[in-house]
Amino acid sequence: MLPARFRFALLALVSAALLGCGAEPPPTQTQVGPQRVEVWLPPVREGAAQPDLSVAPDGRLLLSWISKPPGRRPALQIAEYSPDGRWDQPRTVAVGNSLFVNWADTPHVVATADRAIWVHWLQKSADAPYAYDIKLVRSLDHGMNWSAPRTVHDDATTTEHGFVAFWPQSENSIGAVWLDGRNTASTGAGGHDGHDTQSAHDAHDTPGGAMTLRGAVFDAQLTPSMNAELDARTCDCCQTAAAATGNGALVVYRDRSEKEIRDIYAVRFDGKAWSPPVRVHADDWTMPGCPVNGPSVAARGQRAVVAWYTGANDRPAVKLALSSDGGARFADPLVVDEGPAVLGRVAVAMDAGQVWLLWMREEAGRQSLWLARYAPDLGKRFTKIELAKIEGKGRATGFPKIALRDDAAYVVWTDADETGPNLRGLRLSAATAAETAKALQAAAR
Repeated sequence: MLPARFRFALLALVSAALLGCGAEPPPTQTQVGPQRVEVWLPPVREGAAQPDLSVAPDGRLLLSWISKPPGRRPALQIAEYSPDGRWDQPRTVAVGNSLFVNWADTPHVVATADRAIWVHWLQKSADAPYAYDIKLVRSLDHGMNWSAPRTVHDDATTTEHGFVAFWPQSENSIGAVWLDGRNTASTGAGGHDGHDTQSAHDAHDTPGGAMTLRGAVFDAQLTPSMNAELDARTCDCCQTAAAATGNGALVVYRDRSEKEIRDIYAVRFDGKAWSPPVRVHADDWTMPGCPVNGPSVAARGQRAVVAWYTGANDRPAVKLALSSDGGARFADPLVVDEGPAVLGRVAVAMDAGQVWLLWMREEAGRQSLWLARYAPDLGKRFTKIELAKIEGKGRATGFPKIALRDDAAYVVWTDADETGPNLRGLRLSAATAAETAKALQAAAR
């Protein structure tokens, strides 16, 4: 039987499915078919947090996380979930007290068509609070052995380098973008504008040079090329995101203007050159400190979607915008959710039939994880539901992740209680009529 915390999500989806079969649904929800929600347990021990989730070209799901049980050194680990539904044994990528562990600036994992796995982590470079480097490694044997670590950036400043995004650039190379603090070195404090905060109320700015966005391509020997500064002034501590489109890579991030407007921008890479930054939408959100709340992007061919959080006009909101030309232009966004309860922390994915979006809310001190599904052109919303109530509070719950495989969505997030953090997961897929009837019978008992 499903644990109580997941039972309601299954019943909510089944109820929504029945609404689509007869009675007119409420205006905030429609449903084009039943769904099954299953608990999907990551192979982790207590103390796991900061997850990342991606799909390899051969169908493997790749999960990474940082494990930090009480009294133990932090360790970056990965595991593979095979197409036949089995987890392999977790592998350790890096371990030690020099790992920089942060609730928002987390490691990532991606695979290329040559079956290589690429992972990055953050490593302290000095005693300053936000002095750390980005380390990149590659494995051809499912994480049993790793290449020597490569520092992604080419400067030696003891400043902040992080908030990385990956994409497969070719069969055996990847692209990467990151926030780079080399120009903040003269301040002695990294030029940070509120990394430690969740809102503008406790943010602060440090005089000095600005945080920048940089990008590069790394080949099978981890040799960089196309290293370039993409934006000379960005938010210091919002996640970046990237996806491969039919026109090349699309990168999205939160910009920071001289007037402290912090809207979402995009750059594109066609394999030869980087495009100038363009604004995804003019929210005109003026914010005195970094909101620690970056965008997410997904693409399929020429179609791309970007999701983000904004607090413009003192109205927190999650928005979703579509591009039909690989990110060169975006239509006006949909407002997916808005109001004081909206936390953001978005994750978006896209397949042939629909767009999937995760975000988080917090009301009366209780957080929750939400899901919406849209048609590929965003012209119709299929579902908007609460997936899970979360016991953890504040930053401990981090950022959820979603990946799609074989017409199913896999969701993972961090929860926390008095014993510490741990990862939770769900698998969402089409349900048979018999399963729907069985779920309804169980609900009636």
